[in-house]
Amino acid sequence: MADKLLLEDVRFYGQHGLTKAEQTVGAWFSVDAELALDLGPAALSDDLGAAVDYGAVARRIVEIGTGQRVNLIERLAGLMVDALLREFPAHEVRVRVRKLTPPLHGLVGTPAVELVRRR
Repeated sequence: MADKLLLEDVRFYGQHGLTKAEQTVGAWFSVDAELALDLGPAALSDDLGAAVDYGAVARRIVEIGTGQRVNLIERLAGLMVDALLREFPAHEVRVRVRKLTPPLHGLVGTPAVELVRRR
């Protein structure tokens, strides 16, 4: 199946990380999510009841991102990908988590991880 629901650049502020600065000051995070599922019924009916509400997906990402503090963005991505796969009718979920403003001296670039899980 080639149908996918895509959400790009869902942002939230969180205090995830190992350092005191990351845990105290926090950082902005950006998440891309890709859910592979059958979009045919929604495409034919034009009915939200036949679709996955992307607002609900975005709210779940933000809820997880602003909830329990974790040390690693790998763990944060894991919590998100597992929840999306469990709570929405996708047969595959891909999540990319980027830490946009890491308070680390000398860092060039944006650290990110991507996880993919299937049923």
